[in-house]
Amino acid sequence: MWVNRLNLMSILLQLACANSLQQPHILLMIADDLGYHDVGYHGADIFTPNIDKLANDGVILENYYVQPICTPSRSQLMTGRYQIHFGLQHSVLFAPQPHCLPLDETLLPAKLREAGYSTHIVGKWHLGFCKYECLPTSRGFDSFYGYLCGKQDYYTKEVSGFLAGWEYSEKFKGYDFHDNLKPAWEGNGTYSTYLYQQRALKVIQDHDKNKPLFLYLPFQSVHFPLQAPQKYIDMYPNIKDHNRKIYSAMVTAMDDVVGAVVNELQKQNMWNNTVTVFSTDNGGQTLQGGNNWPLRGRKASLWEGGVRGVGLVHGAGIVDKGRTSTELMHVSDWFPTLLHVANATTSGTKPLDSHNVWDAISSKNGHSPRTELLHNIDPIFKRPYGPTPPMTPYPNKYGVNTLWGHTALRWLNWKLYTGDPGYESIDPPPTMYRNQTVDTTCLVSGGYHPDCKEPIKAPEPVPSVRLYDITADPSENVDVAKYFPMIVDQMLEKIAAYNKTAVPVSWPGGDKNCDPALQDDVWGPWM
Repeated sequence: MWVNRLNLMSILLQLACANSLQQPHILLMIADDLGYHDVGYHGADIFTPNIDKLANDGVILENYYVQPICTPSRSQLMTGRYQIHFGLQHSVLFAPQPHCLPLDETLLPAKLREAGYSTHIVGKWHLGFCKYECLPTSRGFDSFYGYLCGKQDYYTKEVSGFLAGWEYSEKFKGYDFHDNLKPAWEGNGTYSTYLYQQRALKVIQDHDKNKPLFLYLPFQSVHFPLQAPQKYIDMYPNIKDHNRKIYSAMVTAMDDVVGAVVNELQKQNMWNNTVTVFSTDNGGQTLQGGNNWPLRGRKASLWEGGVRGVGLVHGAGIVDKGRTSTELMHVSDWFPTLLHVANATTSGTKPLDSHNVWDAISSKNGHSPRTELLHNIDPIFKRPYGPTPPMTPYPNKYGVNTLWGHTALRWLNWKLYTGDPGYESIDPPPTMYRNQTVDTTCLVSGGYHPDCKEPIKAPEPVPSVRLYDITADPSENVDVAKYFPMIVDQMLEKIAAYNKTAVPVSWPGGDKNCDPALQDDVWGPWM
């Protein structure tokens, strides 16, 4: 009789746990420009104890990919679709551009809200804001606290407008910090990372515990400008490289917010029923203190250093914890995966390019259904600085112009490039004794290195098609295209097929009507 009661209690407990996990809280944290080598669990000399704890107690994703730059990663995260299918395959959205993530795309928060979630964004949007319909609270979020543009001053919240392109323009300046539809002037003067911590904690404290919570926390950190409170800078007295010192301080400040949010969820008795995702949006910018060692390339390149992301999952529903997964995953996969976790559906969306990878995350015996990944096809790509290497076309029967801007495809263990993948050096971590500050405006202005008075020498010619075995050669040291012509042929055929489904690039020029001076010096919708 006593044994039967124990069995009954065990069954009831299992049922209660199963019910509690039907709709767990979801915490989705996105770091901005965080390099592959810039977390403690990847060997960095940067203090990230809270991120490391989540990683060590959860699942580290070591075959996980993002896009090379901000807007493309965020747009694919929110839609579960490749950027070639909604026209954002070129560059990021700049503040004066009259464009946003197309309004006929269904976004993740909207689907979660349909499923009963409270949905909140605290941090960076960067998916366009020319119309009110483009704003976060019009795309599925119950509340928005943060900024709309791609970058800003961490203290003043001022944004200088860009014309559509990589050339700087000081014509437009304005304040970009918002509490829903109103400017949050009280944020002026306070380090933004602190503000995001305060608001994230308030969202958790005020949350109705009878509903599941979706908290999207896209940090400003660690995107330039390099700014950090002095107490964090003082934690790195042995780093002599100026950029690396400030960058490291910014990473640690962000890590403290991660810890504070976790502690608050624990305090509110929500943590045990929370699924947490932490990811970067793209590779680190080595010109601004980031590092992607031992990978080749940096932010804005299709090389592994630009697209292989820091990623981890922690929390409810994970059976096998404290492990590393090498299953192939992509930032777009969070769309169907988190909807699955939320017991929601993908019905009503456009055709997805993403996969539900929860089985691969939750169990060591699970596998990702993803076998290939289109990193991008950008037909109008141009390097933002420095000369483009000369190339010769690669004859093929599929009509793929191999001189075409910026294309990369992953298939199984293979990765194929056509055109210009972007900056391709492998940058070792800055030494403690190096003392160099890179002036990016100097590089932008004409191909000059800041330490030299002469232009950078023209690069040597490179093949227009390159193939790498990413599993065997993650640093992409050996181009094996000439040894595997059949693989090259198959992958060019796949690229041609993808290109047939692509919509034209939508990247309009800047609109002078965006000028914040016309709206009380605040960036916001103008159409």
